[in-house]
Amino acid sequence: MRQIGNNEELAQYIKWCSDHNKTVGFVPTMGALHPGHLSLVDLAANENDIVIVSIFVNPTQFNNAKDLEKYPRTLEKDVELLSQTECHIIYTPSVNEIYSTSFIPRNADLGILDTTLEGHYRPGHYVGVVSVVQRLFDLVQPQKAYFGRKDFQQVAVIKTMVKQFNYHIEIKVGETVREESGLALSSRNTLLTPTEKKKAGAISKLLFEMQEWAKVLKPRACETKAITKFEKTAVQLEYLSIIHPLTFESLVDEWVPGATVCIVAYCGEVRLIDNLELVPLL
Repeated sequence: MRQIGNNEELAQYIKWCSDHNKTVGFVPTMGALHPGHLSLVDLAANENDIVIVSIFVNPTQFNNAKDLEKYPRTLEKDVELLSQTECHIIYTPSVNEIYSTSFIPRNADLGILDTTLEGHYRPGHYVGVVSVVQRLFDLVQPQKAYFGRKDFQQVAVIKTMVKQFNYHIEIKVGETVREESGLALSSRNTLLTPTEKKKAGAISKLLFEMQEWAKVLKPRACETKAITKFEKTAVQLEYLSIIHPLTFESLVDEWVPGATVCIVAYCGEVRLIDNLELVPLL
């Protein structure tokens, strides 16, 4: 395993991969790695000759300066974790390497994805995501890229971008990995106190209850019941919405295959995101 921090050295390595017909699987991260990230590395290793993991806390996708400042950075620990996997390259660029003066980002038409849920509550967030991912794709030139289902809407944004920009990259999605309590693994979990982490378990508990409610209630009734019940927990709800998994439109009277509930809640000052498929895909 090698750690590369500059684009010139990375380009040389990517050329070597191309010259030797090596397939590249890419796992972009912002560090503070956990078993969810490592599961994506394992998926990539199973399907590619070479695995590249990037660690870059992208400033352009934070619309809150304090959130960017507090985001956990644990590079030494991350490198140690990756050394125990089949990762070949850790790419750790600086902001100047990613956003060099030669880089001119393209804008993607994200439609409803840019105005609903995360698009609504974090204006400008997905513009930053699109910018950094296209830059990383251009630098790494992978055949496959790996993302976690926990960031359900982000995956849809990436797939939209790939299609619009005509990238020949297959987007692979790994299932959400959870703690024993059911709490979705997230880099932000490290910011929770033990008491807060226990309280945060209410998020996934509610989602799994909704799977049962979906068998007897219509979507809007299921959503309303969930919001009412969540108000009695120690966690502050930002939004909860049951959506069509492809169009992201809110469901009201009829269920569709793959119908998904998306939720964001605050535990203390930590913003936590999760989702769960309520109706199985046919």
